[in-house]
Amino acid sequence: MEQSTFIRINGADTVVVCLQPKRRGDVISLDGRDIVVNQDTPAGHKVLIRDVAAGEDIIKYGYPIGHARHAMRAGDWVNETNLQTNLKGTLEYTYEPVGERLPIAREGRTFRGYRRRSGLVGVRNELWIVPTVGCVNGIGERLARQLRQETGCEGIDGICCWHHNYGCSQLSGDHENTRKVLRDIVLHPNAGAVLVLALGCENNQPDNFMELLGDYDRERISLLVTQRVDGDEVEAGMEVLRKLYARAREDRREEVPVSELRVGLKCGGSDGFSGITANPLVGELSDWLVAQGGTSVLTEVPEMFGAETILMNRCETPELFRKTVSMINSFKEYFLSHGEPVGENPSPGNKAGGISTLEDKALGCTQKCGRAPVSGVMEYGDRLEARGLNLLSAPGNDLVAATALAACGCHLVLFTTGRGTPFGTFVPTMKIATNPVLAQRKPQWVDFSAGQLIEGRTMEELLPEFIDKVLSVASGELARNEENDYREIAIFKNGVTL
Repeated sequence: MEQSTFIRINGADTVVVCLQPKRRGDVISLDGRDIVVNQDTPAGHKVLIRDVAAGEDIIKYGYPIGHARHAMRAGDWVNETNLQTNLKGTLEYTYEPVGERLPIAREGRTFRGYRRRSGLVGVRNELWIVPTVGCVNGIGERLARQLRQETGCEGIDGICCWHHNYGCSQLSGDHENTRKVLRDIVLHPNAGAVLVLALGCENNQPDNFMELLGDYDRERISLLVTQRVDGDEVEAGMEVLRKLYARAREDRREEVPVSELRVGLKCGGSDGFSGITANPLVGELSDWLVAQGGTSVLTEVPEMFGAETILMNRCETPELFRKTVSMINSFKEYFLSHGEPVGENPSPGNKAGGISTLEDKALGCTQKCGRAPVSGVMEYGDRLEARGLNLLSAPGNDLVAATALAACGCHLVLFTTGRGTPFGTFVPTMKIATNPVLAQRKPQWVDFSAGQLIEGRTMEELLPEFIDKVLSVASGELARNEENDYREIAIFKNGVTL
């Protein structure tokens, strides 16, 4: 990217984005014109480059990001106070497929992963404790702590208990969501062995839950129902865990084709640089991975509103188009059923960083999935089946969405951020900074800085380095969230709690 003080992302745009703060009276020279900045404008924010009338659409990324609340002049700072979303309710859509063959060569790259008996590949070899219900979280945490102390995790990558609040007092959809996500965690290939830890009286009945797992590896997955244990359930749990640990530590990394890699695409704490640096960089990696035969997954459905037609028209088949329409409209109906507007999304941090409407956010957010065709569309809690680019139904909430990406089978999550966040889910959660300031301020959070793109580096230079970094993490290098032991899960809840 050329070093400049501003960028016009698309030739049709009626705004430019400031790469550095602008002061009132500064001049932006564009297309042979000098545009005088009318207000002090922070970095990452938008300046209008031509006059617009009240109600007229304002264009960024080549698409409307809302309309002007009142007449505005060239040079005005465009923000949430003068820009109004165009989003309303559900819509009808027409399939207008846009097929694009990406000229990306197969490179024969590999990473060092773990091959499982199921045929899947993992990038970690950990021992997990998965409670069927929140009532046994404390026992699970105690067991994990005791086993870590006893073994030092020698020969494996870690020992974790994935505690949560659910498994009981839930009905219908919420209950099934909990069961499906817990099933997905138990069967995830990043686990070399799993103890399913149950109470016994919960709605998520232990024996029924084990049936949900299907034909699972009984040497690597065991059930302990604490109410059925006579005496000390901790000692009974440790006896089972020692056997599982002995199995898991037999596993070794081996060279695996990069076509086996599955990455989740997520953003959080986004800013005005997200759609310029980190999201396009992740999009380039997603396209590269898909071209190698690998898999990427985009979620955060509410943050597709305003950019959804781009994704719909990239669907490979009419059936995938219909599934995408259903996914979008179902989430809009979810908002409306709770009396909430579909366009009220950007957070205070988003707005402070230069994102003014949900369309502004969505058009930047969807940069993460590059230009590859959509090969699969999944409901919340589904497991990956199709290679290539997939769409997954889940909300934008960072913890819930990242958990959903991991649960569907992603080995790691690529998480772009402009404001910064330390958290991670139950797979490596790599943070990609959108700007150099964040990377400098929070090196303990950030795995890679895409902010180099506004410091003079080009995408062609940076992409190979980013690919190498992702493959290094897939091969065992710890992500920052793993180094800090910031790891947790969150399950989507919509309905009644009994």
